[in-house]
Amino acid sequence: MVGFFVFMRLFIAIRLDDNIKRALTDAQNELRQRSFKGRFTDINNMHLTLAFIGEYNEPEKVLEVMDKVRYGQFSLTLGGYIGNFGNLLWAGIEKEPRLEALVKQLRHYLSTEQIPFDRKSFNPHITLMRNASGNTGFADIEVDKASMTVGSFSLMRSDFGKHGAVYTEIGSVELNRL
Repeated sequence: MVGFFVFMRLFIAIRLDDNIKRALTDAQNELRQRSFKGRFTDINNMHLTLAFIGEYNEPEKVLEVMDKVRYGQFSLTLGGYIGNFGNLLWAGIEKEPRLEALVKQLRHYLSTEQIPFDRKSFNPHITLMRNASGNTGFADIEVDKASMTVGSFSLMRSDFGKHGAVYTEIGSVELNRL
């Protein structure tokens, strides 16, 4: 019998509260009303990615690295606008130096422990839809400036199913551990 090794697709993210999700689904509904077609992000999958790890099969090691992060709680606020990377539409986040510092610290520890991650510069956004088509007018859509207190960040696993990706939390780390 020949065995095989399956890697997990992992990322580290901030999970969003209902207030933020409501503002994001309102923006998605506005896109639908404007006849945008594509894959809208399911409300249960909405998150802010801090570090995309990708195919990696040692979640315990990632959790150990996450536990090294010492950082306080901070506020996260939607920026009020929609942007895009090609046909991917996203909601922007207000500039928050504490968010950027958290990401820098987290990525430093990932690098030190030689855990692979996507090293693109951090551009905080929340994906609203993929493969967007059918309309080009979204720049005037206002996203409610909802806010939340970030009290933790999570290691997430992404599995692809019949109806798209399903994100499952593997573990989380509380903030306010200075």
